[in-house]
Amino acid sequence: MIIGIPREVMDNENRVSLAPSGAAELTRAGHRVMVERGAGEGSGYTDEHYAAAGASLAEGAAEVWGAAELIVKVKEPQPSEYGLFREGLLLFTYLHLAVEPKLALALMEKKVTAIAYETVSKDGALPLLTPMSEVAGRMAAQIGARLLEQQYGGKGILLGGVPGVKRGKVTIIGGGVVGMNAALIASGLGAQVVILEQSPDRIRQLQALFGRTVDTLMSDRESLEEHVAGADLAIGAVLVPGAKAPRLVDASIVKNMSPASVILDVAIDQGGIFETIDRKTSYTDPTYTRYGVVHYAVANMPGAVPRTSTMALTNATLPYVRLIAEQGIRGAVLASPPLAEGVNAAAGHLTHAAVARDLGLNSIPVQEALAR
Repeated sequence: MIIGIPREVMDNENRVSLAPSGAAELTRAGHRVMVERGAGEGSGYTDEHYAAAGASLAEGAAEVWGAAELIVKVKEPQPSEYGLFREGLLLFTYLHLAVEPKLALALMEKKVTAIAYETVSKDGALPLLTPMSEVAGRMAAQIGARLLEQQYGGKGILLGGVPGVKRGKVTIIGGGVVGMNAALIASGLGAQVVILEQSPDRIRQLQALFGRTVDTLMSDRESLEEHVAGADLAIGAVLVPGAKAPRLVDASIVKNMSPASVILDVAIDQGGIFETIDRKTSYTDPTYTRYGVVHYAVANMPGAVPRTSTMALTNATLPYVRLIAEQGIRGAVLASPPLAEGVNAAAGHLTHAAVARDLGLNSIPVQEALAR
């Protein structure tokens, strides 16, 4: 199979979907890997690295998209890339279609088979989302600590405090992979950390992991009002696979936060959980202030640490890329139920029920769509 690796075009997205080591494995297996020149530069990989791995180099995006049978990306296609879609193309990337209706319609119109990393599901886990959730969670605490510095609009406090001075408070909404990793770093910095979580079983797991270093509480309206309003840094870390994130924190809670506190919503890829975050931001312009509170809603946080992120993503996605390349999409989804869960669109139809529901559209089963 011809596998295309285009250069990412989202603002300050420096990751590449496949490290040279992954390209080498695919070429050894007899597949052709086409890499757009410069695609790996942001992650520290030169064109020469890919050439040495056996990949061929393409002069531009149109050449990659036009020749490849399978396009492997990092972030959802941007509007400038919609014109490169064509019938029969396989696309494997993060998609977040529940909050990207124009992208969903473009994929359906061109009858692209689109597989979303974030909905590949195995034994209740999300193996292709997990590595980037780990990165984003850890970064959330780091970035939040920096935004609390006065020159970035924050209240000028050190999360860990110093002897004789009160430490900062971090409230994390959601105790999944993102929330757990955010708590790991925030507690390591010495902050007072509270995780709000709805699952009693997950609360027990987190309590066993963190012991008394982190307070893990049931998430409800009362706890949100108390612990978000009282936080110096509030981190949104809630995920409903494939669907829009629930709006859990309304404007009245944000208004009660102290001036120059910080909100950082990792759930922004799926729409965000804070009512006062109504748009994505970017690394070029990452924050805005509303009700005196600094808001951060960058949708591609792991792109700031591209070397780590690219390696972690390649480790996770490569087995699935090989499966698709070796068996084709029909054979791959039959062989791998987790991959079948990842197919969001095929043959002009949506095939993921949660995505279709949030877009107000109908869905059909994956196997039915692929048989057309």
